[in-house]
Amino acid sequence: MIDQTGALVLFSGGQDSSVCLAWALERHGRVETVGFDYGQRHAVELEARQAVRARMVEQFPAWAARLGDDHMLDISSFGAVAESALTADRAIEMTERGLPSTFVPGRNLAFFIYAAALADRRGLRALVGGMCETDFSGYPDCRRDTLDAMQRALNLGMARDFVIETPLMRITKAETWALAKGLGGEALVELIVAESHTCYQGVREALHPWGYGCRTCPACELRQRGWDGWLAEGRPSLRPQALGG
Repeated sequence: MIDQTGALVLFSGGQDSSVCLAWALERHGRVETVGFDYGQRHAVELEARQAVRARMVEQFPAWAARLGDDHMLDISSFGAVAESALTADRAIEMTERGLPSTFVPGRNLAFFIYAAALADRRGLRALVGGMCETDFSGYPDCRRDTLDAMQRALNLGMARDFVIETPLMRITKAETWALAKGLGGEALVELIVAESHTCYQGVREALHPWGYGCRTCPACELRQRGWDGWLAEGRPSLRPQALGG
């Protein structure tokens, strides 16, 4: 069943948001994307966004017909206030709060506020994000209960009926690779390997089997571990119908 109410994908150009974009294009009749420049050190991901979109249009004609406008929002002032190892020259380590120094306080909450305001103007109901509780970096704003509260607040504050959709919330990084294959076959897997960007250091000098990256930052380690796990399982496919709520 194709949902014709439309969706706005929070699209960074990384592995997770690229899979979410494919998932939304398979599910929704009209899909737009929004990206955020919040002063991130790995700003190369902003270039990856366009490469991923272009390849999806080129290789998946059915999705191309549903893919609408892209929006880029400059919220660099937020990144300056919520300083972290993603927005400043700081070591990537665990902090005294027990959170990684890559945690940008309130980043996902801010993303959804901006996305909801944009979706309201564009007439889009679903807000799609790649947040995940299963294999994640310890960010409290990736939890589903946080996003449930955010959804309630947005709908109360804007008198709308937005739905925050998080297709990766309950699956592992290995299953995320499997979902990519289930959505678009080996062509989508290859696209995500070659074009998406995850590395916190912004490294794109060497292409590894799982994609570009430094291999040592937490984002690269998580991406590679998911890839290795998927290979060990025999590169299975995961159909979107198999996902829980």
